[in-house]
Amino acid sequence: MQQQRQWRGSPEKRETNQQVYGIRAVMEAIDGGKEIESLFIQRGLSGPLFQELKQLLRQYDISYQQVPVEKLNRMTRKNHQGVIGVISPITYQRAEDVVPVLYEKGEVPLLLILDGITDVRNLGAIARTAECVGAHALIVPKKGSAEINPDAIKTSAGALFKISVCREDNLSHTVRFLQESGIQVVACTEKTNDSIYGLDYSGPIAFILGSEERGITDELIRLADQLARIPMAGTIASLNVSVSGGVVLYEALRQRLAAVN
Repeated sequence: MQQQRQWRGSPEKRETNQQVYGIRAVMEAIDGGKEIESLFIQRGLSGPLFQELKQLLRQYDISYQQVPVEKLNRMTRKNHQGVIGVISPITYQRAEDVVPVLYEKGEVPLLLILDGITDVRNLGAIARTAECVGAHALIVPKKGSAEINPDAIKTSAGALFKISVCREDNLSHTVRFLQESGIQVVACTEKTNDSIYGLDYSGPIAFILGSEERGITDELIRLADQLARIPMAGTIASLNVSVSGGVVLYEALRQRLAAVN
């Protein structure tokens, strides 16, 4: 399993996403195994070196945004050559690497799948709670997820450096892998009458949380082993997603503590 890098330096340094400027510098960062959090490329950029970069991006399946040069100029005054890459402060992992190690250690997997969570503060708050209850990993999609940036890290109180973050190409494939690995997948959704308090979370479990705007995608709803909702007594129809995550995680922790006492 790919090990998360140990960061040495001040807390302020840890919370900084490093920017890389220029085509050659970005290519060297990719070849050097750096995690590219985001990549901005000037619209209309061309030339042989740029074609080499595009080939490398295809090889590593790295997405990028085409932006006007004015945006790049606002990001830096340095000679960016039409390309700016942002290196992630964490090392992403894969669920297929993390899960077998958990079983080898005798751990009972407790995972969170974040489907379309794009707000960095929600991501950070979820990571903080997940680390507090002893969850093993967050699973996020490669596209359509909040960036791991200084705001996310500050909101997580550093938890994003402590908990594994798995970035996956396809969440549906990942859900199937988890199920084949003996992990029950529970979608936390309003599209059911079953309460979160009526299910058993003492075994291997993965909770799916969806965005507040769109909820969990239909395909993941269909794939889930169980659907569960948080009971509501007030007039507001839903909770903030980070609060919802805290509710279900602490119910899982309560059940697991009760099982060993």
